[in-house]
Amino acid sequence: MQLRQLEYFVAVADERHFARAAERCFVTQPALSAGIAKLESELGVVLINRVHTYEGLTPEGERLIGWARRILTEHDALKAEVSAMQQGVGGTLRLGVGPTTAVTAVDLIRELCSRHPLVRVQLTEHLSASAMHQRLRDFELDAGIAYLSPDDQAGLAVQPLYEERYVLVGSPALLPDDGDTCTWADAARLPLVLLNEHTRVRQLIDDAFTAHAIDVDPQVVAESVSSLMGNVRDGQWATIAPHTLLAQEPETTGLQMRALVDPEITIGVVLAMNAAARDASAVRALGAAAASLNLHARLSYGAAPATS
Repeated sequence: MQLRQLEYFVAVADERHFARAAERCFVTQPALSAGIAKLESELGVVLINRVHTYEGLTPEGERLIGWARRILTEHDALKAEVSAMQQGVGGTLRLGVGPTTAVTAVDLIRELCSRHPLVRVQLTEHLSASAMHQRLRDFELDAGIAYLSPDDQAGLAVQPLYEERYVLVGSPALLPDDGDTCTWADAARLPLVLLNEHTRVRQLIDDAFTAHAIDVDPQVVAESVSSLMGNVRDGQWATIAPHTLLAQEPETTGLQMRALVDPEITIGVVLAMNAAARDASAVRALGAAAASLNLHARLSYGAAPATS
């Protein structure tokens, strides 16, 4: 068995197309097919259903694709470790972020790249908690920044980063002017724009409204944070979101926030790493960069904006 054969197998599984997989591996399609056939012969199983075109992985292929990804990931980590000893930390770090954590990931990426100029970051955005967990377990990501429940953390190494508090955000003309807090019932009376139902943020919001027997019907449903905040800046709608989103807004927008109470919702954001890959040099460097930033203090609700 050769690593190149595993690369062909993973490429076909990812691309779901033999020609595209061959192009990705910089080989001819016959050479790629021959390499996979040899791998199947050595393992004694058929990995890919095919007649004239790719028709999916066999049950044996589905079971072994994770092993192939792990072997290739650890091989890359070994090469990166040797390179780190000789030249400094480098290589490509595959980082996943959720819809709202992409905003705060910027500071962490900046710190990592400042410390280790040879590192390259491949960013995958808009991942749900379940998708993040699956990609980490399948060695498709090295690390992720997300809200992960205890069930989602199985098989992962987790480093707490900060806590987010849910707040009502909007123009002063829309928000209640009788204090720094607002109830969920009051928020439900406002014209709202919210993220879609597939996000963990929206699910928490819906759960809070349900606890008060409130059916929330947002006038606008956004697919991304940029769209969400663009509608809020327009002044016609308010939103409910983690407080860290407003921390990244320019003061010129004039947006304000009210902490939501009854219930008060806070949720922990973590840096999650595949437990088998956490010792890779770039992953260790990311964890060290996160620790040095002390995001828990910098991003806590009510903290003064960072000046760096």
